[in-house]
Amino acid sequence: MLLNKKSVELLAPVGQWETLEAAVKAGADAVYMGGKAFNMRMFRDDFNFDNASLKKAVEYTHSHGVNLYITLNNLISDDEIPQLVEYLKCLDRDIKPDALIIQDLAVIEIVKKLGLKLNLHSSIMMNTHNELMIEKFKQYGISRIVASREMSLSEICILKQKTGIELEYFVHGDMCIAEGGQCLHSGIVFGNSSNRGRCMKACRWQYKFGEETKIADPRFLSEQKFSYKMALKDMCMYRALPELIQSGVYSFKIEGRMRDAAFVSQLVGIYRRAIDRYIADPAGYSVDNNDWQKLSESKVRGFSTCFAVSKPTYKDIGLTGEDEPRFFSKAVKEAGFEREKTVLFKPKEHKKPDLSVHCASLLHLKEACANGADAVYAGGDVYRPLKPWTIAEFAEARKITAEKGCRLIITTPRITRTREISELEQLFSTLGSFKPDGILVHNMGTFSLAKKLTNLPVYCGSSFSLFNCEAAALLKSEGAVQAAVSLELAHKQTIGLIGKSTLPIEVVVHGSIEAMICDFDFIMEETGKNQLDDPEAFEKHYAFIDMADEVHAVRRTQYNRNHVLFSHDICLMPYLESLAGAASFCIEAQDYSPEYTGRLVNIYRQMIDDYTAYDVHEIIEEIEQTGPRSIGNGVYRYDTSK
Repeated sequence: MLLNKKSVELLAPVGQWETLEAAVKAGADAVYMGGKAFNMRMFRDDFNFDNASLKKAVEYTHSHGVNLYITLNNLISDDEIPQLVEYLKCLDRDIKPDALIIQDLAVIEIVKKLGLKLNLHSSIMMNTHNELMIEKFKQYGISRIVASREMSLSEICILKQKTGIELEYFVHGDMCIAEGGQCLHSGIVFGNSSNRGRCMKACRWQYKFGEETKIADPRFLSEQKFSYKMALKDMCMYRALPELIQSGVYSFKIEGRMRDAAFVSQLVGIYRRAIDRYIADPAGYSVDNNDWQKLSESKVRGFSTCFAVSKPTYKDIGLTGEDEPRFFSKAVKEAGFEREKTVLFKPKEHKKPDLSVHCASLLHLKEACANGADAVYAGGDVYRPLKPWTIAEFAEARKITAEKGCRLIITTPRITRTREISELEQLFSTLGSFKPDGILVHNMGTFSLAKKLTNLPVYCGSSFSLFNCEAAALLKSEGAVQAAVSLELAHKQTIGLIGKSTLPIEVVVHGSIEAMICDFDFIMEETGKNQLDDPEAFEKHYAFIDMADEVHAVRRTQYNRNHVLFSHDICLMPYLESLAGAASFCIEAQDYSPEYTGRLVNIYRQMIDDYTAYDVHEIIEEIEQTGPRSIGNGVYRYDTSK
């Protein structure tokens, strides 16, 4: 492609007015900033702009030929929807930014219903990672996507060629080690959701790592040293600018809305000079060593290209922690149950919720069906050493569920890049041979694929992070028959969503829950083994242990992603009556034995049928004693999810 000055946009972060002026003077083509209410930087109010300041900022940037994008990129609860509506109206009528950067589907729904003329960009938190997601987002009026952090430049180049959409990519700054939008640790442990701009950064804690069967052994632990195993170094694409530009990425995004004017000014200036030199003379381009030295001297955590050029290793992790500028929290014990504080609410008259079970294998499915499950989820991500579901096993599952009057719902992986999409296309083409009752999807790409290739009902999983009835309405309009509520939504908020939603709601009431999903290969880095040469090493169960002595199991899937579990399994048994308006209660049994799965299903079946069947606290004690981990009530310990 032939390059010119319009081929690339340099996008700068702005938190205060002096930073705005500095970024523009240093050569930014565009800036992004947040309003007071809805964005991902909610800890410091002085780094966000009120409406009058936003309007003034748009006028200032436009007078200098610079675009301005407003971050509206957090999840929004139902009680915030009225405020969001007024904010969107104000943005459309008075402020007129060049685009909004969004995460919550509610924004799309409200913009459409109100007929607002607001340009939309997808946030990194939407975790856009396949062609079908992009095509669906284009239908919603999204003109630009921020590509998933875990995508390489070669993958991004293919996405650009296939979809033609404008691409934005982080080129410098603080990066998360977890998949965008798929880290729940802060929200569930602290009630401060990373998806709502209040991340407490558990990835910046110290951990030990080892085989799960050994990690409780004091002798083994004494041999291990705590280190900052998840503390990814800062992204720096300065030395890889030619590859980045040639990949088709349009907008080069610098992270750092809480950085001061001098810091942002220097970063923008260095990247501006490099971009301009490359565009003027690509074949003769070389790195400016003086600017590289300036970058190196001002670096915070050290530099990495993360997943852009090659998969990161421990060389890309700040293991010592010595360069961390700030620790937002320290490891704490996860919440268990406090008997005297459990509160039950008397529900209105409702149809009994269905009981669904996410089954890890055919044996799990048999136990679930035998003990009263109304629906079973089969397939998708499978934790090693268990094997992925085969077509023959799905066919056998259909026979078992049909005999028991139970629905069989085929599950798709949480993350679906090219390999997963291709495999799903093949799988969906075979569904007619055993006729399941539905498909569970986790992103708009697999949703679109299911609607395109099948006539089956589509269920939406927890990766949609459903937080409000407007997002539920959008999913319903797309044809969803049910959606799981976000695992970060607190008790009263969940009750409110159940009552308001026109789409039937599922609540995960028990199970092993992922704190984060990571593409970083902890097992290879820790063991020094290669999966091709020593596959047995990757079939074992591993775990992190933090400085509060909490053990976080690591489960590797057939797609070689690592699902880091909470140290406590979630158990909402004391709240079942109050949640009875839900369409479905779900048990996540992926990390349980078949026998334990059957016992749980039996208990929940009887409780749904008769909430007085058990003494809740006695049965919780039994479950905890016989299960793989302690149990707790997750975010339900908090009144609201912040």
